[in-house]
Amino acid sequence: MNIKSEIKRIKDIFQDIELRPTVVFLGIPVIIFLTTTFATPGFYYKVFGGDRLQSRLYWFITDGTIMFIISVLLIKLVLKEKLKNFGFGFGDYKFGLITMFLFFVIMIPVLWIVSASPTFASAYPQGGPLLKQNLSLLILYEFCMLIYMLGWEFLWRGFTLFGLYTKFGVYAIFIQMIPFFILHRGKPELELFASIFAGIILGVQAIRARSFIYSWILHWLVMVSIDTISIIRSNLSFYKIF
Repeated sequence: MNIKSEIKRIKDIFQDIELRPTVVFLGIPVIIFLTTTFATPGFYYKVFGGDRLQSRLYWFITDGTIMFIISVLLIKLVLKEKLKNFGFGFGDYKFGLITMFLFFVIMIPVLWIVSASPTFASAYPQGGPLLKQNLSLLILYEFCMLIYMLGWEFLWRGFTLFGLYTKFGVYAIFIQMIPFFILHRGKPELELFASIFAGIILGVQAIRARSFIYSWILHWLVMVSIDTISIIRSNLSFYKIF
């Protein structure tokens, strides 16, 4: 094997590499490494203690902040682009608001049906049973969830989706859906399977609206609804559909 010729071949492989998709593809694993290492309930238990609710609040705030801030820094400092190019803005607000409302209305009966089991209802809110009895803590919890969803949605429906769309076109929707689905591992089976379609739908909505804002608010509203419905079912011990 000729080392010089092999080095030349390797250089030839990378000669057409483009900065934007490269930064996205390398940025994602770095961000996920940081969040899965330092921004999880497990890390909180190991370092700070065993309080379930506090571990979730820590998770939401640190995870959401890391995903959002690092994505923004990569866009501004490395790519030197405007955040608007990555869906940070209101875009086509009419389309965004209308589809957000329609998707949410469709999801409510779906959530009511899939939550009709003690197993599902007991899984939410993830902060534990204390949230089912304390409204103030529940509001704080959902606000922290809003921060988490900001980072989550901007990472996938902003940084990743728009960052790859100029290179891969519509296939960027499917690319961002894959890690979105994988990171739902450990959730109830129905939610895990539904995340495939949710990732695609939210991706299409973001591209069409030219904004990740509406998927952010929609995803948060769905999570608040899951928590609310689960609390109602659990407190009333009502697990029937009708």
